[in-house]
Amino acid sequence: MSVPARAWAVTAAGTAVNLCLGILYGWSVWKAALVPKDKALYGQPMTGTNAGWTYLSNSEGNLAYAVCGVTFALFMIPGGRLQDRYGAKLGATLGGLFLALGCVVAGVLKSFEGLVLGFGVLGGIGMGLGYAAATPAAVKWFHSSRRGLIVGLVVAGYGAAAVYISPLADYLIETYGLTGSFVGLGVLFAVVVVVAGQLLTPPPLGYAAPAPGAAAQAGAPATGAPPARDFGATQMLATWQFYLLVFLFVGSAQSGLLVIANAKSFLNDAAEKGSFFARNGWVLVTFIGAVNALGRVGTGQYSDRVGRLNAYALNGIVSAVCLLATPWVIGEKNVAFLFVVIGVMAWQYGGTLAVLPAVTADYYGAKNLGLNYGLVFTGWGIAFFVPQLASAIKDATDRWDGAFYLSGGLLVAAVLVSRIIRKPVSVAPAA
Repeated sequence: MSVPARAWAVTAAGTAVNLCLGILYGWSVWKAALVPKDKALYGQPMTGTNAGWTYLSNSEGNLAYAVCGVTFALFMIPGGRLQDRYGAKLGATLGGLFLALGCVVAGVLKSFEGLVLGFGVLGGIGMGLGYAAATPAAVKWFHSSRRGLIVGLVVAGYGAAAVYISPLADYLIETYGLTGSFVGLGVLFAVVVVVAGQLLTPPPLGYAAPAPGAAAQAGAPATGAPPARDFGATQMLATWQFYLLVFLFVGSAQSGLLVIANAKSFLNDAAEKGSFFARNGWVLVTFIGAVNALGRVGTGQYSDRVGRLNAYALNGIVSAVCLLATPWVIGEKNVAFLFVVIGVMAWQYGGTLAVLPAVTADYYGAKNLGLNYGLVFTGWGIAFFVPQLASAIKDATDRWDGAFYLSGGLLVAAVLVSRIIRKPVSVAPAA
């Protein structure tokens, strides 16, 4: 028995939804327009197409990004509950409308407060509701032995968003200003997310996902693990593994979020003044988006073979080495090597977003994955404290070194924790 065509349609729709929600990963393009290299301009009014806006400091320029991430993570919880109870269509539709409203508010208010309220709060609500709908909707159509690949394909849309959003936003900012870029993209996203969301249909009652090849013969997932029992949220919270999964999210996500928030600034620091890369920082942002997306699909696929947390540890230790080396790379102004080390970080970060939802389903079952993964995903929101702290370090020292060393140390700690975590052996009594 083959997987029905509807399963792949749901997967494609989930990817399309995430291609819009991933506007967060293009934030460094807006930040570069909002935060001048000359500190004397902080707080000064802009001119030209950006008349009415005011230049921000590094910390201010990162706050809307951080608020968006935290709000996103918090609203994954009610978004997951919506998905589990009412299906994915409602969450996706609400997500698209909130995201569009947030972008319009950010553009129209033309202020630091407008960015925090619009992009940060309203946009974060939209992302949380929409993202919570897309992945569980697709996962329920497929056998657990393909879980890593399917999760990777759906969340790849979120990572790949920067591939087109970064150059598009750069063009819109140059041509129509900050306001035009936010309003134009907001309207586009509303249409795409709402339409694609209507395709996120659940399997019919009694549907059993067909097992491919060897998994069907073995009667178990390809990873060799027995099928997970379905934990409720209260039962999951009673296991120690849940808290370590949250820490794994914090430790690995913070490094990717640090790079995504400041990619254009890193390239400006490493590139020679007036060079192609100094003038076109969006190229690095787009590159990060492409590798981020590939890391989700690639890591998801090989995690099905070597084990979820083995894939997590492999990605993490290589990325930690690159984090610790990046201050030297920027100091040497080696742009080619900067693309290499940041590419590794982007792959690792993308891989985390494929591995951890699959681990959550492996450990706690697919039935309540929307809410359960929403709770695990709070670690992603907590991870935003590192990019925010990094901006404060940059403002205080005029260097990124301390931020990279902090991030590398946290990632190493997360890799060590991944070596001790094990699947829960039984369902805890319901409260």
